Amino acid sequence: MARLSVNLNKVALLRNSRRTGVPDVLQFGRIAHDAGADGLTAHPRPDERHIRRSDVTGLAELMRPWRPGFELNLEGYPDRRFLDIVAEAKPEQCTLVPDSPEAFTSEEGWRLGPAQHRLVDTALNELKPLGCRVILFIDPDPAAVAPVHNIGADGIEIYTGSYAAAFRKGEHRALLRACAAAAERAAELGLVVNIGHDLNLYNLPPLVAALPAVAEASIGHELTADALMMGFAEAVRAYRTALNP
Repeated sequence: MARLSVNLNKVALLRNSRRTGVPDVLQFGRIAHDAGADGLTAHPRPDERHIRRSDVTGLAELMRPWRPGFELNLEGYPDRRFLDIVAEAKPEQCTLVPDSPEAFTSEEGWRLGPAQHRLVDTALNELKPLGCRVILFIDPDPAAVAPVHNIGADGIEIYTGSYAAAFRKGEHRALLRACAAAAERAAELGLVVNIGHDLNLYNLPPLVAALPAVAEASIGHELTADALMMGFAEAVRAYRTALNP
């Protein structure tokens, strides 16, 4: 069974448009848990345009009775601020993304050239003693997998935004094959295989059918959009079914 980690960023983004605290991120974390999700994902960016540092603290406390079976996944760029947040929350999983703190969203994977290699290596030295699984965000390219293994990370998250964009046009077969090839190479090397970005109820089933090694999908934007029509708990259940058809 592949795990569903519900990303709460867009719930926090809506909350931040007012000063009332509504919707309550912790309440939606509880709903996701009760509806059958396997964990929660949060990306505390420096500008706190969605998830805030205080949300991470609150989620870690909320999830205390459910962990480690129900996992907290923190994702972000490994600067000093983010590493300090991870050290405080001690998530089960930490997903490192290469985009700068000012980026609109995460849309490319690690290249692991000399500068990125030093950055990730420093982060790994801090994160591994915390006991969390360290995942690196990569493009759907099998050539990007071996460097992740060589640097000592625990797994990959395949960026599926390009696959989702191609799926909308009905031109996704090549990217589906690329995702599958990257996942297969990662499995050969003993790496955890996660997927994420723009996944929805339509493009998810063919992707997981082609990637039997998938351990987890982190889904937030599309799930939250569907929740506007079907309700948050029902959306969580629908995505869990789509992930495990």
